[in-house]
Amino acid sequence: MRLSTRGRFAITAMIDLALRESAHPVPLVDIALRHRISLSYLEQVFAKLRQHSLVESTRGPGGGYTLGFRRDAITVADIIVAIEDDSEERVGLSSRDSSQSAHDMTQGLWDSLQETVLAHMRTITLRSLAQEQRAKGFQVAERVSSKKGVFKKPKPEVMRINAPNSVFALGQMFPARS
Repeated sequence: MRLSTRGRFAITAMIDLALRESAHPVPLVDIALRHRISLSYLEQVFAKLRQHSLVESTRGPGGGYTLGFRRDAITVADIIVAIEDDSEERVGLSSRDSSQSAHDMTQGLWDSLQETVLAHMRTITLRSLAQEQRAKGFQVAERVSSKKGVFKKPKPEVMRINAPNSVFALGQMFPARS
């Protein structure tokens, strides 16, 4: 397990989803704009989160992402484990044989630290992080709905003109001179 920027972005995006879960699916574009994260990067992150059933996607207009079926039980550890690949760490360790003895000396320490950090992350739920943000005064801004689709044509207003409609009516407005 590694703690990286990818994990930090994933946790930030998941808190964003948890704060907006009661409304409608949240488009990734909105999350990317709010948190200044690359959309393509978020798409990669959410693909992994979807594979681990932490989020569900909805396609089409009005689509986006919502929290997965375990929405009340999602922990920070679940998010980090879904995002980070352990295979990258194993490849890096096998490439150096000369430092293998140094690695063996401290392996117990690092394993213990990792297990302690992971155990602590299992105690932090996504729900509690969202509640913390609400307690700090975070307000969910209502999403402005786009006017896409077929709507009724607006009725034109009837203009009432108080002017004569002909030269003769204009002449009748002025008194005749004798």
